[in-house]
Amino acid sequence: MMNASRQITLGVIFGGRSVEHDVSVVTGHQVMEACDPARYRVVPLYIDREGRWFTGEPLRDLKSFQGDVAKLEGVHSVVFSPDIRQHGLIVNPLPTGLFAKSQGLKLDAVFPAIHGSHGEDGTLQGLFELADIPYAGCGVLASALANDKWVSKQTLRQAGVPVVDGISFTRAAWDRDPDALVKSITHKFAFPIFVKPVTLGSSIGIGRATDEAMLRAFIGVAASLDRRVLIEPAVTNCVEINCAVLGDDERLEASVLEQPVSWEQFLTYEEKYLRGGEGMKSADRLIPAPLTPELTKRIQDIALQAFRALDGRGTARIDFLVRPETNEVFLNEVNTMPGSIAFYLWRDTGMSAGDVIQRMLEIASNAQAEKRRSTYNYQTNLIALTVSRGAKGSKGGTKRP
Repeated sequence: MMNASRQITLGVIFGGRSVEHDVSVVTGHQVMEACDPARYRVVPLYIDREGRWFTGEPLRDLKSFQGDVAKLEGVHSVVFSPDIRQHGLIVNPLPTGLFAKSQGLKLDAVFPAIHGSHGEDGTLQGLFELADIPYAGCGVLASALANDKWVSKQTLRQAGVPVVDGISFTRAAWDRDPDALVKSITHKFAFPIFVKPVTLGSSIGIGRATDEAMLRAFIGVAASLDRRVLIEPAVTNCVEINCAVLGDDERLEASVLEQPVSWEQFLTYEEKYLRGGEGMKSADRLIPAPLTPELTKRIQDIALQAFRALDGRGTARIDFLVRPETNEVFLNEVNTMPGSIAFYLWRDTGMSAGDVIQRMLEIASNAQAEKRRSTYNYQTNLIALTVSRGAKGSKGGTKRP
């Protein structure tokens, strides 16, 4: 458990080897800005586009990322150690110079503000589990499931959550016989058709095809960004509705609903992040969404149901396609590390961005305490018994020449 009576050393991780790198840098700075300096000693941890890790006070300034941060004075190379004895960072792991040396920096907790590949997909969470450090957000399983649009669709459908129909195929299958795939797609779905990379977010690589030529072009784009491609029919006459959830097994709550305002039938990357310059919190939206109380409650209940089905904890923004006239609801995507951490969806409940950060770290501490209730050190006499029977473990083993 983290000690609330002293200042907590918190590593905020952002950037990453992902097409969502720039979005993550913005989100990471929003998280650092929201942290109460009296409560948290924030350690910025930047992963560049090549996968190199850095720390240093200049990384607290967003303007530093307009050039090569590695060349800034006060920025140091680090590695995040999976060894529980380190419990954090090795600063300057490859020292150069006469007086240079590496040193450890212990972290009490980490807040991964990475979007998409190598961060939101369970890979980074696995590193934290090995290091035995509390971390904000979903665990390995929920992160991996939610990041995979196709597998999460199957999981949620099995749990009774209404999802958009779809089919998926690999880049290899597309390379092998694109004509057969196009024929299969157009036989199953009428235009317009959405094409998506299976594991990307921030609307990157998504295309809305209205004819076969556009379908082929968008599949080519998606296949260049991901090994697998997802095809979905357009849900017509609908509005996009988003709902954030926050909590864990003990207490889980849904936020107010938002209706993003877009001239497309989905929010593009430009609409999400480039209009206002502050990530998702500057996008155009209606809050609360203009829906009936009954439909609002139903969407919030489905959001909670979906989060539990994926074994989620921490937070997520869950995106829906809704036909208000017929009360039809389709879950579109689950984002376990949403842009701006969906801070803006909790204002109506009286929670500031700092409150959301604190709640997520409390959940992380609770998850760590629950983890430590499990037994991992289970000793038997198997090794001694195997040694006594011989290296092969059986009397009939073949001897080495």
